[in-house]
Amino acid sequence: MNTTGKRLFRYALLYKKPIIAALVLLALAVCAELVGPLYAKRMIDVNIMGIQKPWYETQTAGAFTVAYDGKKYIRSDHLQNGQPPGKEVRLVQIGRSYYFVNEALPDSGSKNIENGRLIVGDKGTKASFPALKLSNAEVYAFYKPEFAGLISLALSYFAFLLAGAALAYGQRYLLQVSANRIIRRMRNDIFEHIHRLPVSYFDNLPAGKVVSRVTNDTESIRELYVTVLANFFSGVIFITAILGALFVLDWRLAVISMPMVPILYFWIVIYRKFAAKYNHIIRARLSDINAIINESIQGMPIIQAFRREKQTETEFAELNDDYFRHRNKLLRMNSIMSHNMVNVFRNLFFLIALWMFAGDRLGPALSVGMLYAFIDYIGRMMQPIVGIVNQLANLETARVSAERVFELLDVEGVDVSNTRLERYKGHVRFDDVSFAYKQGEDVLKNIAFTARQGETVALVGHTGSGKSSILNLLFRFYDVERGTITVDGMDIRDIP
Repeated sequence: MNTTGKRLFRYALLYKKPIIAALVLLALAVCAELVGPLYAKRMIDVNIMGIQKPWYETQTAGAFTVAYDGKKYIRSDHLQNGQPPGKEVRLVQIGRSYYFVNEALPDSGSKNIENGRLIVGDKGTKASFPALKLSNAEVYAFYKPEFAGLISLALSYFAFLLAGAALAYGQRYLLQVSANRIIRRMRNDIFEHIHRLPVSYFDNLPAGKVVSRVTNDTESIRELYVTVLANFFSGVIFITAILGALFVLDWRLAVISMPMVPILYFWIVIYRKFAAKYNHIIRARLSDINAIINESIQGMPIIQAFRREKQTETEFAELNDDYFRHRNKLLRMNSIMSHNMVNVFRNLFFLIALWMFAGDRLGPALSVGMLYAFIDYIGRMMQPIVGIVNQLANLETARVSAERVFELLDVEGVDVSNTRLERYKGHVRFDDVSFAYKQGEDVLKNIAFTARQGETVALVGHTGSGKSSILNLLFRFYDVERGTITVDGMDIRDIP
C-alpha cells in the first residue's frame, strides 16, 4: 500500500466501527444473494428433472407415493430408511413427451422411441424396452408430490432476497454516513491547515485551485469510500464465494472459472497504468479552470478596463479544450476495458461449459441443474467484475484527488503564537534589506531607513515600486532574505 493509500486508510480508521459493520452487512447480503443458484439447482435436479430417477413399487401410501395403473410407486430419493424397494421402473422424457418403462434402464447412452419401444445406447450397444406414453394427467400425477417442495424452496429464496435487500440497505446507509463523516473531518483538516500556511504559498497557488482541493477533490474521495470500496469489497466476496460454491458443485467447473482471477488482476494493473496519467492531467486542468474562473470574477474590473476579455477567453478555451481531449481519451479507454470486454469473457466461458457438457466430457455426474447453476454463477461473477472495472476510473480519480489533498496538507504550516508581547515603542529600522517574491527577481534592493518612535514616515512610489512589500516584511508575512529589520532593536525574525 502506497503512502496515499495508508493515509486514506488512517482516515477510515477514525470511523472503523460503522465501516466494519457495513462490510459485514455487505458480506451477509452477498451470501444471501448467492443461495439462488443452489436453490435453482435443487429445483431442477430434484423437483423437475428428478422424475427420471428410479421409481419403485410400494405397498405403503404416503405424501410421495404415486398411483399408476393400479399400483403405487415411490421415487428412489423418497424411500425411507429401512424401507425395502420393490420392482424398479423408470419414466423417460423424449422431446416433450414422457414414457413409462416397467423395468430398470441403464443410466448412460442416448434414448429414442421407435415403434412404441425405447431404444437405449449407441451403435453396437443398443437395448430395446417396451414404453407406454403417459398422458398429461398421468405426468402431472408423478410431478404432484414435488409441488410442496418447489413452493417451499421458492418461499425460502424469496425470504433470502428480502433479507439481502435489508442487509444491502443497511450497509449502504452505514457506508454513506461513514464517508460523509470522513470527508467532513478531511475538509475541516484542510481548512484549518490553510490558515496555517504562509502567505507566500498563495503567491504560486491561485485561490481557485485551493477551493478545488477543498470541494471537488474531497468529493471524489467520498466516492472512494462509498462506491469504490463497496464494489471492490463485494466483488472480492462474490468471486471468492462463487469459486467456493463451484468447488462444492464440481471441482472441474471451478477449474474452468479460475482463469478469471488472474485475468482480472492483470486487467486492473494495465488499466491503472494508463488511467493514472490521464487522471492527473484531468484533475490539474479542472483546478486550472476553477482558478481562471475565480481570478476572472475577482479581476473583472481590471479585465474590462484593459480590454483583456478576448485573451482571457482564449486562455480559458485552451484549458477547457485540453480538459475535453483528455476526458475523451479516458472515456475511450473505459469503453474498451469496461463491460464490453467482460461480456466477451463471459460468453467464452459459457461456450466452453456448453461444449464440455454437450460432448459429455465432464461425465454423467454433471446434471442439467448443475449446468444451470454454473452458468448462473458465471453470470453473477461477471457482475462484480463489471462493477470493479467500472469503478477503476473512480478509483484513479479518487487516488489522484487524495494525492493533491495530502500534498496541500504536507505543506509546512506556520504556528501563530498566542503569547502576549510588551507594547512596542515603535523604533523601526530597515538595514540593507533586499527581497524577491521569485528567486532572482528582487522587488526591494538594499532598502535602508529608520522610523523612530513618534515619527511619521511616508512611503511614496508608483504601483509595484515595493510599498506593500515593505509592510509585508514588517508584518512578517514574508521573511527577509538579505539584511535585517529590527523593532526596538529586536530582529523581527526572533519575534513569534
